[in-house]
Amino acid sequence: MKKKNIIIISSIVAFLIIVVGVTAFLNAGNTAEKKALEQEALIQVSTEGSILGEINMDLVQEIGVVDFSANKDTSDSGPQEHLYTGVLLNSILEELGINIKNYDTIICKAIDGYNVAYEASEVLDEDNIYLAIACDGEPLGSKSTGGSGPYQVIVRKDAFSQRWCKFVIELELR
Repeated sequence: MKKKNIIIISSIVAFLIIVVGVTAFLNAGNTAEKKALEQEALIQVSTEGSILGEINMDLVQEIGVVDFSANKDTSDSGPQEHLYTGVLLNSILEELGINIKNYDTIICKAIDGYNVAYEASEVLDEDNIYLAIACDGEPLGSKSTGGSGPYQVIVRKDAFSQRWCKFVIELELR
């Protein structure tokens, strides 16, 4: 009986190791491309595998950044109000010639594999979803430098900041 249990347990462990390895490989994606997007502070905007445009710091500045407050609530601390600097996400998409009304969902993808889906109506909702580049007067910094940027999507109407997305590198429109 013990030998049978050892074989079963060994088989389960081997299977789990294979699953973790395959999952890690699939989630890694194109690491070099992701790093380049982070270093160049670029966000690709795509749909169905086609790139519709790119967002960079020059475009964000050209549109005109604004300051807005939002409550950041983490598991380590209670809600704390911060002053962010950024642009409404819808304004950026409009500047790229993209009509958000033609899509149902915007998936925000981060360099670390984190994804958040927003309904188009949320993006169109005035004063709700921003692409931030600074917090409390300081640039967000990159993941590799311990920051939360260079871009972070802030959902002002999310009371617990659970649907925010830092390290943004892609917006996929569906």
